[in-house]
Formats: sequence, structure tokens, C-alpha cells
Amino acid sequence: MDNLTFRHSILLVEGLKVTPQSSQPVFIVLLLAYVFAVVSNIGLIVLISTEKNLHDPMHFLFCNLPVNDIIGTTVIMPRLLQDILKEASERYISYVECVIQAYFVHVFTAACHYVLMIGLSVRLSHCRYKIENPFCDNASLFKLSCENVIINNIFGIIYTVIALSLSAVSIFITYVKIATVCITSKNKALNSKAIKTCSTHLAVYLIMFISGAVFIFLHRFPEYSDSRKLASIMFHIVPPGLNPLAYGLQTKEIRQKIVKLWCRKNRIL
Repeated sequence: MDNLTFRHSILLVEGLKVTPQSSQPVFIVLLLAYVFAVVSNIGLIVLISTEKNLHDPMHFLFCNLPVNDIIGTTVIMPRLLQDILKEASERYISYVECVIQAYFVHVFTAACHYVLMIGLSVRLSHCRYKIENPFCDNASLFKLSCENVIINNIFGIIYTVIALSLSAVSIFITYVKIATVCITSKNKALNSKAIKTCSTHLAVYLIMFISGAVFIFLHRFPEYSDSRKLASIMFHIVPPGLNPLAYGLQTKEIRQKIVKLWCRKNRIL
């Protein structure tokens, strides 16, 4: 393979910088986290799909979240796990595979506006071949180019600031309203349930919000690449693992079904 073909068709993924001694422990931890996230989300989908009492709009809406979580974690984790066990110089990926991975990474992150962002990156010629990230995303793609990428940077930063700001404001307004109802209500049981549920949801949201903002903004600061990589992996593995607990077990109907199935299983055993 000549150098020109290599540069334009095959890319080298930087991946995680782990020593040979720590590669297996890191692999095991990430594998367990991935398996837990996938199994718990699939379990939530199966439970909602098979239980007729859960066939209502609210619980069907809950099905969208685990599907998105499965896509978000599966699009990066299998390849990341594979790369951990490889030498840093052997972590190759084709340019087409990289673009596809970047698209699904951003489908998980937000929505269809990223079709435009990926398009802005793909239109650029690329003179570099190294993906400075554990996986492919839009920022990693336009970093391959030696052209002027100011349009990509400006569009990415502006949209990210707007999206994160709107998300934070909407969450803030929602929780202010919930707090107001709790303060004015004299129902202690209702207030306790609201606080318990909202605190769990807020914790998951903050993890996703902070890790997402960190890995997006730190793409512009190469000296913090290790922190960016950690944040990007947390964004794709922690919320998908916690969401079934926050949105599943905290929902009374789902929790009762799980307890019922567990008790039935124990009686059979």
C-alpha cells in the first residue's frame, strides 16, 4: 500500500494510552460496564414490550431512551475494546468506517443537525491520517484536513453553546417548577417521591452534560487530550448504564413488574 492510499483510505486511531500491564484491567472494566449497559437497556425494552400493562405512551417513550443508549454505547465500545488489546501502531480504521462511526456518535449525542456537521467535514480534503481520539467524531474528522476549518469550528461551537444553554435552561425551569410544587404541597409522600426521583434524574443529567461539554470543548485544546478522552468515554458508557436505573427502577409500574418477575423466578428455583 503506497503512502497516498494509506493517507486517504486508512486512518490510525490513537485510542487510549494504556500500558501493556494495565490494558487487561482497563479492558475488563470497560467490558463489564458495556455489558451492564446493554443488558439493562435490553431488559427494560423487553419488559415494556411484553407486559401489556406497560403499553401506554409514557412507557413507550421510555423505550426510545434505551434504544438510543444501546446505539450510543455500541457504536464505540466494541471497537474501543478491540483497540485496547492492540498495539498503538495497529489500530487502523478505514475512512468510510470512520465517517459512519462519527455519524452514529452524533446521532446519539444530539440529532439530525449533525448530518450537516459531518457533511462540512467530509467535504474537506485530508492530509493527515491520525484520529486523535478513542473513536471517530466530527471534530476528529475535520482535524484530518490541512484546509481552513474555521467554518467547522464556528458552527460547532455556536451550535454546542446554544444546545447546551437551552438544555440547561429547560432543566433549570423544570426543576424550579417541581421545587415550587413540593414547597407548596403538604403531601409528604408525594414530596419524598419527587425528591428521590428528581435527584436521580438530575445526577444522570449532570454527568452527561458535564462530560459532553468537556469532550466537545477540549477538542480545541490538545494539551488536555487525556481528560477529553476520559470525558468522551464517560459520556458514552455512564449514562447508558445509569438510565435504566434512573428511568426504570424509579418508575413505580416498572419497579413492581421487576419485583414480581424476580419473586416468581425465586419461587421456581
